[in-house]
Amino acid sequence: MSAVVKGQRPLICGPPRGDESGPLAVQSLSAAKLGFLRVKGSNAIGSTFLRPIKAMEDSSVSLRNDCAAISGRNLRQMSTMENPTNIVWHKSPVEKRDRQHLLQQKGCAIWITGLSGSGKSTVACALSQGLHMRGKLTYILDGDNVRHGLNRDLSFKAEDRAENIRRIAEVAKLFADAGIICIASLISPYRKDRDVCRALFPEGDFIEVFMDVPLHVCENRDPKGLYKLARAGKIKGFTGVDDPYEPPLNCEIVLQQKGSDCVPPGEMAETVISYLEEKGYLQA
Repeated sequence: MSAVVKGQRPLICGPPRGDESGPLAVQSLSAAKLGFLRVKGSNAIGSTFLRPIKAMEDSSVSLRNDCAAISGRNLRQMSTMENPTNIVWHKSPVEKRDRQHLLQQKGCAIWITGLSGSGKSTVACALSQGLHMRGKLTYILDGDNVRHGLNRDLSFKAEDRAENIRRIAEVAKLFADAGIICIASLISPYRKDRDVCRALFPEGDFIEVFMDVPLHVCENRDPKGLYKLARAGKIKGFTGVDDPYEPPLNCEIVLQQKGSDCVPPGEMAETVISYLEEKGYLQA
């Protein structure tokens, strides 16, 4: 197996209740200017204590404005899902660049796609381990693992596969925004679905890695016995057997297997790491 790195995407490839009086009801906010919040305990009548909080000396937003924002007085009333135009984005003072500076890396999504048995999960784990050893924070979104929780309600029909990919892409986007290098490994067989995922990210932050391994090699490996079940008609709509896989046309990295040569997963992971280093993702 040989690795081909494509640097420039080649042609190939609500307000608080007024009656709230819980154990942490605020007694006075004036102490907040000194970096403390005075709180009254419900179990000790008349007693008060000071709890330290982090002072924001250089904040451009006053405490009064913060309280107004929390109570919702400066925002439109939010509806549920009936009218999504009423949803307002709440901007955080800590942004992606701040998190990246803290982590000394740049958040992105590494999207590993390929047939079942092509080695996606193996390379994802090797890549995560290699980056971890370099002091970089990663998280793997494995296609099978995500279906144990977040996507457990989805089938393998075309529309559910599209929704499965969409949800994983949205989670990967959140990880990337947190400054984390997110590694998604899933078949994701259709180009249009992968293109939709790419469109969620800023330019360059979606790195598509194609495991270019021939079908007969993947079927000979068959680590989960899925090809055998599909050939026997016990699994319908299985990618590569009775459902198509559409190879990427403009991916950033291709990991190819030629003939019987098989490159160790660690070496393939190093190819991806080299790309990340070259593009500046391993520093802030």
